[in-house]
Amino acid sequence: MSSHAATATIDHHHDPTTATGIPNKKLLMWAFLASDCMFFGTLISTHLIYRLHPPAGGLDPKVVFSPELTSFSTFILLMSSLMMALAVTAIQKGNVKSCRWSLLTTIFFGMIFLGCQVYEFNHFVVDKKMTISNSLLGTTFYTLTGTHGCHVAIGVLWLALMYVRSFKPAAGSSQQTWFAHQLLHAVALLAVMLLALKVTLGLVHSLQVSPSLGTGLGHFLRAEFLAMAGMLVALGACAWFARPRGPVDFGVTHAIDVESMGLYWHFVDIVWIVIFTAVYLLEYL
Repeated sequence: MSSHAATATIDHHHDPTTATGIPNKKLLMWAFLASDCMFFGTLISTHLIYRLHPPAGGLDPKVVFSPELTSFSTFILLMSSLMMALAVTAIQKGNVKSCRWSLLTTIFFGMIFLGCQVYEFNHFVVDKKMTISNSLLGTTFYTLTGTHGCHVAIGVLWLALMYVRSFKPAAGSSQQTWFAHQLLHAVALLAVMLLALKVTLGLVHSLQVSPSLGTGLGHFLRAEFLAMAGMLVALGACAWFARPRGPVDFGVTHAIDVESMGLYWHFVDIVWIVIFTAVYLLEYL
């Protein structure tokens, strides 16, 4: 009896399987990630080949790159991978509330990473004069890291949609305005994400240009006060839309959806570790 119950519980975590025994959604995600491996492998190989044979008079990566900022953003992305794993574990156990918080934290870390990358690109273009067209280093660097950044942005959007999806009321619920509520919920969450990106950029810029930590934080608070206030208002709206309204159509039966999203996010993190090593760290060996 207990064995049968355990099997039934496990079956709730998966969608119909293929002839291989792997759930359809997971098999499709693995196939996509395999093709993406070849895509990123080509971009990374191209960058390394040109770095082994740099053109005369080209830019020196040691002068251009900022290893401290990139190391920080790498740590943030690794922490987001941990939170994504916690989200998968939570939904497999039917803990919807914990899954939501883990998804939100993953979104938060993903936005910090994107903010650091946007600031880095702006710094390279404005201060270091490295664009995608004026040097071979810029061409390979922006193509590779920009493509990865697009993957992170897609992942953050997917996470946000999954978070909003987790509030869909169960069948037969008395709530008839779910679509309007969740549309506004998504708008509020998008506002939080964009304002968080702006605040992150402002913080990094203030710390970079100020002579001391105290001066940098003071400049940051003055420059980004309105953005932080707007973010708090948007967070309040998100909290209001997220208040309990009865049973929801989201639980262990949707674990495969969160797990597939987790596979994508972990893949993006692993690719970044390879990029960080090949593009940044190898320049300092």
